[in-house]
Amino acid sequence: MSSNSVNIFRFAPSPNGAMHLGHAYSALLNYELAKQTGGKFLVRIEDIDQERCTPQNETRMLEDLLWLGLEWEEPPTRQSTRFDCYKHTLRSLEKRGLIYPSFMSRADVKAFGKANPDWLRDPDGALIYPGQERDWSEAQRQAELKKGTPANWRLDMCKALADLPISNAEAWGDVVLARKDTPTSYHLAVVVDDAAQHVTHIVRGMDIKPATELHKLLQKLLELPEPTYVHHRLVLDNDGKKLSKSRQSLSIAALRSEGYTPQNIKKMIDWDDAEVETIIRSWSQAET
Repeated sequence: MSSNSVNIFRFAPSPNGAMHLGHAYSALLNYELAKQTGGKFLVRIEDIDQERCTPQNETRMLEDLLWLGLEWEEPPTRQSTRFDCYKHTLRSLEKRGLIYPSFMSRADVKAFGKANPDWLRDPDGALIYPGQERDWSEAQRQAELKKGTPANWRLDMCKALADLPISNAEAWGDVVLARKDTPTSYHLAVVVDDAAQHVTHIVRGMDIKPATELHKLLQKLLELPEPTYVHHRLVLDNDGKKLSKSRQSLSIAALRSEGYTPQNIKKMIDWDDAEVETIIRSWSQAET
């Protein structure tokens, strides 16, 4: 556990759709952990995808959280206001030769995968970038950039792991840290923002667990503190599948409009105060 005198937890939704029961569980868990340990609960709006994330969705999400009885001590931080910070971080990695521009489009990578059906995939199931541009000369890269060819910026995983062997981080390959249309990616932004907000405990779903080793690697590369990680159970639908905005899972807003109460929501997500106590006890045991 962090030596920070105050435990800081955060709930960081992306307003690209409606908040569902899975979000409610994660938010409630972080809030209760902060409350029972005398810590702080923060809300961060992860809106780097400005095409899909909307102010209307953000407003509804914050209303849902307040309706559930959650409170936060500071105004929500929005990633869309922190692009300069991400650019600065990228420049520092570029100066160290740890990132490089990649000009292959998604269609190019998809075509490569079609031609190589046994090619590796990352923990999210996406094709790992094949790496054709990793060994380009600086002159080749600059020539392409001067032409205005859009580029993603990728982490050179081999260089990153040369002095920092992190188990399973290599499973992501040369992951994108900044996209063609955005000066960051989820992986970079979340690490930078957790450090900026002094988050000590990251409590998120099991679906994000594979990314944790990658995030720990980035924290080491950027000399950022490593928070305590906990990966909680997922709230599943009647078919045993993870709730998803893309699958139009039943939203908190819809349930509210039908007359459900916060207590009804807790029952639907199988809320148990013992879960909070178990997590806190595990931290205490780890310290001894």
